[in-house]
Amino acid sequence: MIDFGFDKIALIGAVALIVIGPEKLPRVARTVGHFVGKAQRYVAEVKAEVNRSIELEELKKMKTSFEDAARNVEQTVSSELHQTSSELNSAWDGSTSTEATPGLPLEPPAPTYRHPRKQWRLKRGAMPQWYKQRQGVRAHAQSGAARVARFRPPRVSS
Repeated sequence: MIDFGFDKIALIGAVALIVIGPEKLPRVARTVGHFVGKAQRYVAEVKAEVNRSIELEELKKMKTSFEDAARNVEQTVSSELHQTSSELNSAWDGSTSTEATPGLPLEPPAPTYRHPRKQWRLKRGAMPQWYKQRQGVRAHAQSGAARVARFRPPRVSS
């Protein structure tokens, strides 16, 4: 905004004191401060709106560039896919046209996966009970309150 130094503000204050008078000066100063605050808020709103519109334009440009890039990638992938499928079809047609010789057997099929059927429950319980107790492995889950009640020293009656 406008740049006022200390000397300019002091000069304006002295002139205002002479012209307006000492009785009305506080009310006028309050009103002027109120209007200056409104003006600053208005300028800040306009500045924020301009920044938002600039960011919106940048986002629109970025969106169009991303859409163009995605469209180019899609076209490239579709052309490569079409080319590969045509090569595969031509290779398939070439292999089916030659008849297999009746004297030679076909290749055996590839072995299939067979699940090992391991019994993991037995392995889970393979740890001895004395080892679990020594290491502090809990067999049963307890809440904090139950644990406190379990390990609380007994009350002595007097």
